Amino acid sequence: MPALFTKKLNITQFDEPDLSRWKEFLDKLKYPKARITIGLIGKYVELQDAYKSILESFVHAGAMNECKVQVASIHSEFITPENVEEKLSHLDGLLVAPGFGYRGVEGEITAVQYARESGLPFFGICLGMQMAVIEYGRHVLGIHDAQSTEMNPNATEPVVDMMEEQKKITTKGGTMRLGSYPCEVKQGTLAHKIYGSAEVKERHRHRYEFNNRYLQQYEDSGMIASGTNPETGLVELMEISSHPFFIGCQYHPELKSTVEEPHPLFVHFVGAAKKYNELKQTDKNPLLQSEMI
Repeated sequence: MPALFTKKLNITQFDEPDLSRWKEFLDKLKYPKARITIGLIGKYVELQDAYKSILESFVHAGAMNECKVQVASIHSEFITPENVEEKLSHLDGLLVAPGFGYRGVEGEITAVQYARESGLPFFGICLGMQMAVIEYGRHVLGIHDAQSTEMNPNATEPVVDMMEEQKKITTKGGTMRLGSYPCEVKQGTLAHKIYGSAEVKERHRHRYEFNNRYLQQYEDSGMIASGTNPETGLVELMEISSHPFFIGCQYHPELKSTVEEPHPLFVHFVGAAKKYNELKQTDKNPLLQSEMI
């Protein structure tokens, strides 16, 4: 086929493209060695294009792990403390997706709590990280009124808030943090293990931030800021080191993932979900258990 195009376009000198990495990706994609189910918790699940970049990132990361990722879309509006186990217990990992506004956030918080308490691998993106912060504040730190000022402008415990300089901007579009920003990654953290680097750059599209007024309280209790903006000190990554895999980022890693360069956060999240699935299968099969002893 390339020869046909070059002939039609009268191109006589060209290098043969190196398709080795592409062929390797296709081989892993077509012949996975494992299968896992990731729950995508969001408020726009009926509009799959809303999460298209996330779905594609799972394709990339699944191939890297030689694993077929089945995504179960679960509407956060319909998750309650009464049905959360029924809806999520079959999953191997949980991703809480980005979004705006109050609708469905209590269901997201309930889902985060289930993942944190059950040891289910968790990954929160943008609003997903903010919901993890609120959940931890309410149920671990005892900040019962923990909230984001996006959801309640008069929140008494605004663990997620708008930056002071943003509040002075009256044109709504101007209040968003957009584009690429650097992130310093703390050594010895899960984030540093994932990135293998002390500084990365990631793409942002959000308006509200973790409120650093509460940072010491969170870190003293086990949820640490493993990534921060070197210029402003704004939190970019939060994680719980005592959990098998629990991490949230303020930015949008799905926007940088490609076939040849799957985003490391997705790759390691899928890897953790795959390990979780393997342990589940072992627990279900006493013969496998005895073989591991």
